[in-house]
Amino acid sequence: MSSHYRPLLEESFRWYGPGDPVPLEHIRQTGARAVFTSLHQIPYGETWPREAIRARLAKLQAAGLRWTAVESVPVHEDIKTGSGDVAAKLDDYAQTLRNLAAEGVRTVVYNFMPVLDWVRTDLRHKLPDGSECLLFDPVKFAAFEIHALKRPGAEDDYTAGQLDAAQAFWNELCPEERAKFIAGLTDVFPGCKLGLSLNDLRAMLARYADLGEAGLRANLKRFLGHIVPVAEEVGVRLAIHPDDPPFPILGLPRILSTAADVKKLFAAVDSPANGLCFCTGSFSARPDNDLPAMARRFGPRIHAVHLRSTQRLPGGVFYEADHLAGSVDMPAVVRVLLDEQDRRVAEGRADWQLPFRPDHGHTMMDDLAKPQPDNPGYSGIGRMRGLAELRGLMLGLRAAETLAHALAPEFARA
Repeated sequence: MSSHYRPLLEESFRWYGPGDPVPLEHIRQTGARAVFTSLHQIPYGETWPREAIRARLAKLQAAGLRWTAVESVPVHEDIKTGSGDVAAKLDDYAQTLRNLAAEGVRTVVYNFMPVLDWVRTDLRHKLPDGSECLLFDPVKFAAFEIHALKRPGAEDDYTAGQLDAAQAFWNELCPEERAKFIAGLTDVFPGCKLGLSLNDLRAMLARYADLGEAGLRANLKRFLGHIVPVAEEVGVRLAIHPDDPPFPILGLPRILSTAADVKKLFAAVDSPANGLCFCTGSFSARPDNDLPAMARRFGPRIHAVHLRSTQRLPGGVFYEADHLAGSVDMPAVVRVLLDEQDRRVAEGRADWQLPFRPDHGHTMMDDLAKPQPDNPGYSGIGRMRGLAELRGLMLGLRAAETLAHALAPEFARA
């Protein structure tokens, strides 16, 4: 690597496939040259055929874009619960990795969050500037758990004040508003609509009734024990996404919310193929997570990056902030990631470049007037703004490096 040029992180965009309202042509115009995408049309747990992978690659290549990371290859609930046909589901997952690698796609993001993926209580929270964002409010989630889902024991997870506020919030909603609120929590799976009813959700929760944190960790370890050797064999880098939000919900354990959790993950199966998707938005919802320190500590095992910021508020509320605002020290995080990338180049690693994407984004400007997509948080203009801000941040950090290098002899003489 030239002393006069140090590369930036790889600029990418998430794309949900042919049904995504943000087309590939628009993604190319953002300046991104790669995408994180998945074959959402394939049911969870089924093997991805090479023909389908090849077709997706051809579509991306025709648009001048690279498939830098799969997001995600979903982990079937049988694997997470350790029930049902676990062995067959593990074999299917392993074959999908082999098929992806055979087509040259070698970074795979996944998560091990039980039942629901990420959760927000407000999908169109209006900010002072008129743009809209995602927000999580424990009081509103309590209303969902207690008054809609009627989960036994849910009251024990909240304070008396939260319970009173949840009751008041629920009482204010008319039947149509309640139905919309429930759908916003049960049917926002990224890239697909599962059409879950409350009874479906109750049945899914029942499968975890006797599992607990230790059981879920054991099932993750079994998954990794089966999959990581295959990943090593074919050259795939696995990148687990942290819990979002990073604390227990629905009475379910969360096992990838803190630095201690990441340490346990890597110790369970100690392999470079067993890596992390470093999501600053997910980790930042907890004030005890030191993101720059985590990026530095786990840098060699970070295989994909999501950059966004949350703004934490009193009472456990948080919302999606601007990419360079909120509770995340984004310059410090990006500085660490650039340093890790430089270290990889010096080490001669083939996977030296870290792919990142601006994660989520505000709905703003012309997008406010468009029909809202089935993937909240993924409107085009807000993410383009985030990408532009992050690109500017990276260029500024690199320029500061160059200036410091140029001035070093002057300081030495002084």
